[in-house]
Amino acid sequence: MCCVYDKTLSKMAGFKDILEFMERLPIQKALADQRLVFRSHIKYFWEKATYDAANNTNNSLVKVNGKDEPIIITEQLVREVLNFPDDENSPTKFPERMVKGCMMRMGYSGELNKANYLKACFPMLYKFLIHYVLLALSHRKGGYDVTRDHQMNMVTTLVLNKKYNFTKIVFHYLVENATSTEKT
Repeated sequence: MCCVYDKTLSKMAGFKDILEFMERLPIQKALADQRLVFRSHIKYFWEKATYDAANNTNNSLVKVNGKDEPIIITEQLVREVLNFPDDENSPTKFPERMVKGCMMRMGYSGELNKANYLKACFPMLYKFLIHYVLLALSHRKGGYDVTRDHQMNMVTTLVLNKKYNFTKIVFHYLVENATSTEKT
């Protein structure tokens, strides 16, 4: 799902500073790129999706001019299409102390010794950033107030400007969805 960064909207007036920050994020395209995609196409893609563990690819079919065409998605393809500035050696997890320290600097007011953190315990501008990350980069259908450890790793990397393997996380979600009986 893409996020809207339109600073001219009256609803966005209080988010000017965080929007300017978000426009400079290295994952800007993944957050805000708008593509016209029909739900029926997404549904068809996931109905046909399989995971090939031997080749580490997600395979599916798409309709092109009424004809089924195979599509193969690799981790590298995700990196290229979304312009992620990472490589396969970039980390996907930071030390817990670093993440919790960043959360404290961000003004988190909840309990830190939990596996899930509440977005409501962050100041408004960070709630906004976290919501966009959850919306665009997680495979959730709802429950956007709860942020898990791996999602806080994503936020931490953005706030501290660290290298992070966003591609591996997104590809993991794709694999998880292809192998699950319940598609998100």
